[in-house]
Amino acid sequence: MTFLIGVLLGASAWFFVRILLLGVYTVDQNERAVKTSFGRAERVPGGKTTLDDPIADHLRPEERERYLYPQVRVIQPGGPYFRMPWEKIHKVSIATMTVNMAMDLEDPTANQGGTRLEAVTKDQLNTGLTGQIRYRVSEGNLYAFLFGIKQPFVHVLGYFVSVLRQRIANFEAPPDPLAIVAPGSVPGSEMIGVSINDLRKNLRDLNEYVDNECRSAPARYGVVFDASLITAIDPPPEVESALAAINTAHNQVSSDISLAQAAADQKIVQSRRAVEIETLKAQAEMEPLKSLAAELVELHNSGPAVLAAYLRNVRMVLLDKAQQIYMEVSR
Repeated sequence: MTFLIGVLLGASAWFFVRILLLGVYTVDQNERAVKTSFGRAERVPGGKTTLDDPIADHLRPEERERYLYPQVRVIQPGGPYFRMPWEKIHKVSIATMTVNMAMDLEDPTANQGGTRLEAVTKDQLNTGLTGQIRYRVSEGNLYAFLFGIKQPFVHVLGYFVSVLRQRIANFEAPPDPLAIVAPGSVPGSEMIGVSINDLRKNLRDLNEYVDNECRSAPARYGVVFDASLITAIDPPPEVESALAAINTAHNQVSSDISLAQAAADQKIVQSRRAVEIETLKAQAEMEPLKSLAAELVELHNSGPAVLAAYLRNVRMVLLDKAQQIYMEVSR
């Protein structure tokens, strides 16, 4: 009897500790949780998948079947909540995290201690990149983050680095309409750029490209890239002086071309103004002749005697002003 009472008391104590105390949990404000029952995550009603969520809009057609995950019920902040012994709670932080883009989560000594990420440009320059990445867990695809990938952050950072290196290896600056060489210009006035110069001048386009390519990350891996910011692109030390000389030469050529274009534009404007002035002078000289012709036509239409009288009056005025008169006498 005493043994039976001890068993009952032990079972009651185990039940109290295991069910009541260990079965109660809470979720912090910056956390979300997913409950699994016998290892299976609780789904939302209706059997919806990530393809029913807007995060799948950025997936390519061939990726939609590969990254097909069920939508799970997300436990919001609050509590206390209760779970049964066969249920398990998986909590994740949805706070935005910032890391150096050169950080290798598997090998902290890689990339010069996580301070400088190396990439090769299209002209075979081994450049060093510095910058930051802001990312967070996607609340709309917790299944992919918790159960789809073993080490999601490591995988996602590797994906980001691969996209960035691929873009740098094939980057070409967009054509500048103002830099197009006009026909008949001096040969060689156009400049062939150096890829690292193009990258430095187009950091914003490079950041935007990487952000656009990573828009599918929430549907793929359950991680959202809030922003990627490349702050500096440095050439290798052995070519830095040569690159500086090339930049100086390019700047000098650009300055000379700008000055030549400015001088040519000034001469064109002066020529246009000279043509306008001469045209106005010619018009000013033609106006009295046009007026006189119109007046003579009107006098002629009034009658032959009127035109003859006008010519006589004009002749009398001219004779009055003349100091010498030569008259032709017929023989």
